[in-house]
Parts: sequence; C-alpha cells; structure tokens
Amino acid sequence: MRLRFILSETWTSLKRNGSMILSVTLVTFISFLFIGAAVLMQAQITKAKGDWYDKVEVVVWLCPDGTSQAASCASGKSPTQDEIVKIEDTINDELSNDVAKITYVNKQQFYKDTFLKQYPNGVYQGRTLTAADMQDSLRLKLTDPQKYQEVSEVLTGRTGIEQVEDQRQIFDPVFNALNKATEVTVVLAGVMVIVAIMLTGTTIRMSAASRRNETEIMRYVGASNWTIRLPFILEGSVASIIGSLLAVGTLSLVVDTFITNWLAKSITWMPFIGQGNVLVTAPVLIVGAIVLSALASAVSLRRYLRA
Repeated sequence: MRLRFILSETWTSLKRNGSMILSVTLVTFISFLFIGAAVLMQAQITKAKGDWYDKVEVVVWLCPDGTSQAASCASGKSPTQDEIVKIEDTINDELSNDVAKITYVNKQQFYKDTFLKQYPNGVYQGRTLTAADMQDSLRLKLTDPQKYQEVSEVLTGRTGIEQVEDQRQIFDPVFNALNKATEVTVVLAGVMVIVAIMLTGTTIRMSAASRRNETEIMRYVGASNWTIRLPFILEGSVASIIGSLLAVGTLSLVVDTFITNWLAKSITWMPFIGQGNVLVTAPVLIVGAIVLSALASAVSLRRYLRA
C-alpha cells in the first residue's frame, strides 16, 4: 500500500511539473553527454596508444653513401656488412635487456615496403627517388618502449650510425592534442554536472514548496520522513534516467555514424572504439545520473521537510 502511494505521488508530481522535469532531463542529457564523450575519447586514446606503442620501433639509421651532417658518417660511405654485424653485436652485448629483436632493412626493402607506399610514384619534394637514394637501417623492438633513452645513449654517435629515431615521437604530439581535448571536455562536463545538481535541487525544492500543504497533512497523519521525501527523489531520478539514456543513445549514434561507418573505413591503420565501449560506459552514466539526482534532491528537501 505504501509503495503504491509513493508511486502515485511520484506520477502526480511528474504530471504537474512537466516543464521543470523537462529542464532537468535536458541539462542531465547535456552534462552526461560531455562526460560520456570524455570517457570515450580517453578510451580511444588508450586503445590507439596501446596498439601503436606495441608496434613502434626504434629505428637506427645507418650512414648513407654521400654527404651526411653526422660526425659518425665522416667517411661518406654506408657501413659494410661486417660493420653492420659489429653494430648488431654491440646492441646484443650492451642492450640485451632492452632490445627484444633486431631487424635489418636494406635500401631496396625500405624503398619497396615503405617509401613507395607513402609516395607511390617515388616522387618526393619534386624529385623522383630510387632505392639507391634510401638508407639501410636496423629496426629495434624494445622490451619496454619507454626505454628509448637508454638505447639512444648507447648507439648515438657510433661510427656507421647517422641517427637513432624513436617512432613514438611521431605519435606523441597527436596524443598530447587528444589529451588536451579530453581535459577541455572533462572541465565542461564538470561545469555541466554542477549546473545539473543545482537545477535538480531547485526543481525538487520548488515542487516541494508547491505541495507544502499536502506534505504537512501527510506528516500529521503519521507518514514517515522517507515516505514524504521519496516521491520527490524519484521525480528527479526519473528525469535524470531519461536524460542519461538520451546521452547514451546519442553517444551510440555518434560512434556508429562517425567512427564505425566513417573513420574506421577511411583510416584503416588506426584501431577505433566501438559500440562495446559505449555499452561499458552506459551503466556508469546512468548510475551516476541517478546518484547525483538523488543526492541533490535529498539535500534540497531538508529545508522544507525537516526531520
């Protein structure tokens, strides 16, 4: 009987305060849309970073034939096979704990497998290049990608080596930009959450004020504090649930339209998040919206419905 009464009061309140409930729903929708976007953006960064960092290598560029600015290439000639073997032995001896695998890539391999894929006609900065214009290199797979500095210190400046390049440096600016975008989104989400809490509390307080006589009568006939307060809390929770569900639906639509059916098909070399990430995020958004709404409602009701 008490449950039926509480649900009846909640339904009556929802019908009476349609415009206020709509405002709570909309602000919850916007707030948790930002929160969900921040979570998914960070998930995308983590997914891409994990995939790329697992694949990136340290590239040891060997001296080319001809002029080079590096002092270690003063001879003007690329290292012989014996010299390359000595460099590999140095890596195995001094960096055995840091380097998991060494792969030698000659000029022809690099030209065919890498250069021509980026420049199909072999034209670079107005010149048509051939395999003879490329450099031999050693590709090092590290046991820990973070240990690039140790590898660089050992190999930089050695005879036959022009440059030691960490491929992570190519991606770091991209990740830094994405992290900044995530930070901005989090700040906006935080502001919107504060707005949602304040608006929810104000809405529930106004609803309680408009029904003060009814609540006083309920108190006189022996209704408990929670029996009086629960319909108002449920009122805010219903609005928050609807708003959070709209946010989840919008995020799902955005991921499906712009990521799964566009970016993932256009950019095949990057892993992207999918609907699975949205499903994992959804319960957090919904529960978070309910908790924030319930807390805001409970606090706001203390002024009008004191124990």
